[in-house]
Amino acid sequence: MADFLINEIMSGGNFSQTAVFMNLSDEPPVNSLILVRSALTLAEYLAFEKDYHVVVVIYDMTNYCDALRIVSSRRGEIPSRKGYPGYLYSDLATIYERAGILKNRKGSITQIPVLTMPDDDITHPIPDLTGYITEGQIILDRTSTPERNIPSH
Repeated sequence: MADFLINEIMSGGNFSQTAVFMNLSDEPPVNSLILVRSALTLAEYLAFEKDYHVVVVIYDMTNYCDALRIVSSRRGEIPSRKGYPGYLYSDLATIYERAGILKNRKGSITQIPVLTMPDDDITHPIPDLTGYITEGQIILDRTSTPERNIPSH
């Protein structure tokens, strides 16, 4: 998958304008936590110091949250819903709220956080909390049934 992504970016002719931060599945969970924040730090530098309009695609926030759950468990922290730490909401907010514009700055950051819903459950802590923070999502559904009851917040 990693090679495919790099090849696709290169074939599109935009590799010189692309930064890729990649965490492979065999790396320690703490790398996932550092990676997302490192990518956003570069995005902030490019947007607010160099005046670029930056798009950050974070794939997959579910992997990030699972890494946070593992690190939290290893620290001996008390788990909350489905084993995730009680501070999952505030942790996700510190990531999602790094998008936008700053007054008197020309650049901007647009975030596209992608997450997979475990068991297609929108009430799972990750999509549930993401919905509260972002107040808007695009949901891609594998089923062919157009009418599906999705609980609102």
